[in-house]
Amino acid sequence: MTSIIVALLVVWLIISVLGFVIEGLFWLAVIGLVLFAATAVWGWLKRKTRS
Repeated sequence: MTSIIVALLVVWLIISVLGFVIEGLFWLAVIGLVLFAATAVWGWLKRKTRS
């Protein structure tokens, strides 16, 4: 489960960086950052409930 969350975080981070690098894709950066934050919070909550 942790590996899936880490993989999703890496994908969202790559999408965000691409959105910032390519000028016309700022919306992609915003979506990537929102999904990164949501996945990080979800993973943190799942980890916290397990222990």
